[in-house]
Amino acid sequence: MADLHRRGWCDGTGGNFSCVQQRRPLQLLMAPSGVDKGSVSPEELILVNADATVISGRGKASAETQLHLTIVEATGAGAVLHSHSQAGTLLSRHVAPRTSPPESPPAASEVLELEGLEMLKGLEGVTTHTTRVRIPVLANDQDLARLSRAARPLLASAPHGLLIAGHGLYAWGRDLAVARRHIEILEFLLEQHWRQLLLEAVTGQRS
Repeated sequence: MADLHRRGWCDGTGGNFSCVQQRRPLQLLMAPSGVDKGSVSPEELILVNADATVISGRGKASAETQLHLTIVEATGAGAVLHSHSQAGTLLSRHVAPRTSPPESPPAASEVLELEGLEMLKGLEGVTTHTTRVRIPVLANDQDLARLSRAARPLLASAPHGLLIAGHGLYAWGRDLAVARRHIEILEFLLEQHWRQLLLEAVTGQRS
């Protein structure tokens, strides 16, 4: 996943990636919390179980492991990729509240609609550019169990991606190759949408 780091989608220690190692019992292979995703080696990866407990390897599981597990369980995904791109962070904040109030359930989800672009066909199940996809956008919440519960009912209809406001994109696929394609497609679409909004703002000011 060093290539995703080079693209600026998980700078510093941001982002995280998981792959299903086995399903019964469920185990995910992940990068540990706090490591640079551009230079993490295979030896540094950890194995976590369905309780988000590290069962092999050194290091601590990311706090976001619970959301990875929820996505895998709800969608049957074989891999989940989480990025912190500029486009994903900005657009998610533009669409939905940045955070949920302390001790409160997450705010109702919003959606970011994308349509009419050829690149949409890179998403599994999309066969024409005359398609509209609706990416759910949830307010951020440091209570990952609560955030995961809020996300679960949105996943079945999501276009292989979910945005967390001010935090970034989660993309998934039936295996690592498909998940990588989905994150590349979704990041392209987010970047294009952000630039389109800027273009419209500039054009409107000049008219």
